[in-house]
Amino acid sequence: MSTKLSDLAEKLGITLKELREKLVEFGSGVSPKARVIDDDIAEIVIDELKKNNDVAECEKDVKVPVEDISPENEDLLEVNKAPRDVAELYDEIIAEEREREIVKSQRKKMAGKDTSKKSWSDKPAQPIVAKDFVEISDFITVKEFAEKTGIKIAKIIGELMKNGIRANINQEIDFETAQIIADDSGVKLKRIRTAASAEELMAGNISNLLKEDDASVLKTRPPVVCVMGHVDHGKTKLLDAIRSTDVVAGESGGITQHIGAYQVVKKGKLITFLDTPGHEAFTAMRARGAKVTDIAVLVVAADEGVKPQTIEAINHAKEAGVPIIVAMNKMDKPNVNPDRVKGELAEHGLQPEDWGGDTVIVPVSALAKQGIDELLDMVLLTADILDLKANYDREAVGTVVEAHLDHSLGPVATVLVNTGTLRLMDNVVVGNAHGRIKLMRDYNGKPIRLANPSTPVRIAGLSSTPVSGDILQVVKDEKMAKQKAEEIGMITKKLDEEKGSAIGQIISRIKSDKILKIVLKADTKGSLEAIKQSLAKIKNDDVAIKIIHSGVGTITESDITMASASKGIVIGFHAGYDSPYVEKTAEREGVEVRKYTIIYNLLEEVTKLLSGLLDPEIVEIIIGRAEVKMIFLTKKKEMVIGCRVTSGKLENKAKLRVIRGVTKEDTDNIVGMGTLESLRKVDEVVREIGAGNECGIKFVGDIALEAGDILEAFKQEKKIRTV
Repeated sequence: MSTKLSDLAEKLGITLKELREKLVEFGSGVSPKARVIDDDIAEIVIDELKKNNDVAECEKDVKVPVEDISPENEDLLEVNKAPRDVAELYDEIIAEEREREIVKSQRKKMAGKDTSKKSWSDKPAQPIVAKDFVEISDFITVKEFAEKTGIKIAKIIGELMKNGIRANINQEIDFETAQIIADDSGVKLKRIRTAASAEELMAGNISNLLKEDDASVLKTRPPVVCVMGHVDHGKTKLLDAIRSTDVVAGESGGITQHIGAYQVVKKGKLITFLDTPGHEAFTAMRARGAKVTDIAVLVVAADEGVKPQTIEAINHAKEAGVPIIVAMNKMDKPNVNPDRVKGELAEHGLQPEDWGGDTVIVPVSALAKQGIDELLDMVLLTADILDLKANYDREAVGTVVEAHLDHSLGPVATVLVNTGTLRLMDNVVVGNAHGRIKLMRDYNGKPIRLANPSTPVRIAGLSSTPVSGDILQVVKDEKMAKQKAEEIGMITKKLDEEKGSAIGQIISRIKSDKILKIVLKADTKGSLEAIKQSLAKIKNDDVAIKIIHSGVGTITESDITMASASKGIVIGFHAGYDSPYVEKTAEREGVEVRKYTIIYNLLEEVTKLLSGLLDPEIVEIIIGRAEVKMIFLTKKKEMVIGCRVTSGKLENKAKLRVIRGVTKEDTDNIVGMGTLESLRKVDEVVREIGAGNECGIKFVGDIALEAGDILEAFKQEKKIRTV
């Protein structure tokens, strides 16, 4: 059955125009020129109006006899036909939309434009791609959703209305809503993630890129292990023993000359190892915000113990929040003293397990290949505790571990896949480089077509050579890759230009953390300890000092990279640069380096820096009071009033506190707040007016003023706080 709109409007006690507006508001899809609507829609309208209290009384079952219906609509008058469901109702709406499209198409054809391809079809929409799942973005229109999934538009709109969502074919729905409808129809959905912004990629903050909404899509991934330690303590020999290949012989002086990434299998499980020269690359990647490692293996020679670079490695791992497993190497040598090494480690916060701590220490001999299995077992056990997982079925995100220019392949990058699956011929953006992956090899040099999470690969096909720590992200096409790379290039250029204002940049970078991180170097151990104790006495509840690394000697490149990674500063007491190159590195990285010869000056400057991190105190100053004498004009949230200043003064744009009588505690009864938008004395606009004068003001606020109210004018000022 059908109902005339005019009869329904009369029944509801509203005008026909108001009814049409309500139909549009509810997203019913009814034509603006329609004269009749189906009874089902009429009932929906009545229910919605009842919910919104737009109609005092409405009969739920509105059935108005319809006369003078045109012959083409006679099929609407089948009395014996059962009421139609929402799907049938919206089939009619779609048919009406189709008719309008045909009319538009015919008009445009007459004007020489053929738009027949855009016409509607009576057939149900079909999925665009025949897959096990349908890919949609975070938001999608009802029409596009129907086309991709093959679900009828009528059914989609009907389901939405049943759940209280008014929608038409052009309205967007979010992924979660689409998921509910798809589940009811037996359709599996896959979210297409919106590509990260250039700012996110430049910052290297991949935490948002790795975030997953649905834990059910996550699968266990291999752990990524970084091997760190003092020079010549056997890092490369240990990796050589682990992967049973000999790469040391081909390296100059036995020191690792490149960054490698390797995988081994233990008990059927993969482990990815990063072989870094010292820990510079580890720091460089962390400076870009990329936390690529899950576990740090700290190699300490049993015959030498803890050395300066060992301490640096410990501090790097702690600052990055990475668990440490100690590999006590060279245990095959005579006269080694493991307890002495354990004691030195304990001094730096690594308490051995057999001493009641939580640091795993595994005795090994890389040369004799002893203790290797036990070390790998500890890595797998730690990985199980960490419960490392990733989504294999999404666009890949990775981190550049190393990159160089190959004479035959061009720019080549070693990339560690963080999440998703990286495929050959994927379009990617990597820092300010972009391209399509034309060649992909595993760590053995074998060509592969895809790489899963925690897999290291070498890729070629980039427009330029990226740098360590750059984020790789797969994007939909070459155009988007090029666009994002250009945006990142512009941001990089801007940041390089801004690095001159060092201390201002430092404060802005660390203000959110409220922690001043310091790399401290001094000429003697006595001076170092004295400065550390003095800094510990500088305390404040809102800001803090954290010495992330300290040592005796000159300021080295490692000190600069650590400060850059931690967004901190370097302080040297009677300590200069190790070389001119270190100073250039500090300038390039935008790291503030301060050198002192007097402890008092050092402490004074640090106190000033800490004070700069404090938020200013907001102080309220009362400037005057006035009594409301007369109300001249009242508008919504705005009043023009006459008043008399009783004390102090009133200032234009001052904040106003409305006081109406007193409370039971005999204090001012504050009933509202407002702003003095303009101030007049007779006909003259003034900036301020003093006590004893009458004036007119424009009051803007949420409260209606009354004669006799007291307006208290005040202003807020920022007061600089100090530590």
